[in-house]
Amino acid sequence: MDKGLPTVAIVGRPNVGKSTLMNRILGHREAIVAEQPGVTRDRKEMPAHWQGRPFTVVDTGGWLPRGSGNHATMDGKVSAQSEKSMDQSDVVVMVVDCRVGITSDDEAVAARLRGRKGPTLVAVNKVDGSRHEPLIWEFLRLGLGDPFPVSALHGRGVGDLLDAAMAALPDGPGVEADPDPGSRTLSVAVVGRPNAGKSTLFNRMIGEDRSVVHDQPGTTRDTIDTVVDTELGPIRFVDTAGMRRRARIDQDTEYYSLLRALAAVDRSDIALLVVDATVGVTHQDQRLAERIDAAGCPVVVLLNKWDMLDTEAREAIAVGIDRRLHFLGEAAVLRISALTGKGVNRLLPELREVIAEYRRRIPTQAVNRVLRDAQAAHPAPDGARVLYATQGASDPPTFTLFANRTLPRTYLRYLERRLREAFGLGSVPVKLRVRRRSGE
Repeated sequence: MDKGLPTVAIVGRPNVGKSTLMNRILGHREAIVAEQPGVTRDRKEMPAHWQGRPFTVVDTGGWLPRGSGNHATMDGKVSAQSEKSMDQSDVVVMVVDCRVGITSDDEAVAARLRGRKGPTLVAVNKVDGSRHEPLIWEFLRLGLGDPFPVSALHGRGVGDLLDAAMAALPDGPGVEADPDPGSRTLSVAVVGRPNAGKSTLFNRMIGEDRSVVHDQPGTTRDTIDTVVDTELGPIRFVDTAGMRRRARIDQDTEYYSLLRALAAVDRSDIALLVVDATVGVTHQDQRLAERIDAAGCPVVVLLNKWDMLDTEAREAIAVGIDRRLHFLGEAAVLRISALTGKGVNRLLPELREVIAEYRRRIPTQAVNRVLRDAQAAHPAPDGARVLYATQGASDPPTFTLFANRTLPRTYLRYLERRLREAFGLGSVPVKLRVRRRSGE
């Protein structure tokens, strides 16, 4: 291990998902994960990176305030190792379980962490859907700041957690500070059904035959990534295996290819959805687009093999896009031929526009002015209203709305539409997070 790298330690009581979170951060299975507590005993240190920033991530055994039963001595040793990580690491991530709530052991861990000098982040694990998000606010009682909702198993919210951890890390030997977040390497995933032409497009973009191209579906078994210097700066293009419906996956290699492809989408900044224009927009293309949209990843739709269509077929696929991909909003649609290169030259200019929207930062005053006008034109039902709002994050643009009561989903979609129109955010996902103001 490089002792000059800053460290992020993952701590908490047993069986809250610490090792699962470490595996998610690393992007592969490194730590052993099991249902029973006590599997992790020694500290496990591994090199990791996020947003171009290298660091060391440390997995620890479950910390307990006291030993118990016949394994008291072992529990004490495991806890001692965990305490060393708490004291020596630059940033500590305390993992808790949203479905269990705050336990006495959680409170003991938090009390131990409140005494350290460095920053501590609370990761509320097993938030697998929006219905679990309200449960996270109970963990404010730990006194360690706002909690981060994550699902270590599915990757949900881990990016936001890592963004906060990187912001809290100090600059140290072997680490270059990145004052310009736009200077990091952009990651673009090429996804689609088998045999849609993804690898052909990938090879054309990187300028070499990196991926095997064959007419047989499923040739690509794993993700392949290559960094290419472009006029927009370095871009990491990631070629993925063709994604089929889970019901049609009958081989272990295909199953793990699917998992890696989905993980590549979760890690990427932008996804290129390659659609075989000779087949049209299928139900599986629609499901893939939904998966990309759910990951908070902007998407550019590429209608490949466009040169093989006649006028009637081109009109039919336009109808298919409107019908099956309407939820993507104003996502760009490019007509290309990966084989001949026709239309591929329009891809980089389109990526430039998407990147600008994806990384857009909007002044708080402007956000509140748009929401104030939107509410004046169309008030929310039952006296609900947004009192104040701010953009909490970019990549993608994320807005936190402080409201006096619960806002209906239909009204949130209305506010999202007004924000998109006002700030030109038509082709990227926009996230709205609503918090109830206490005392309202």
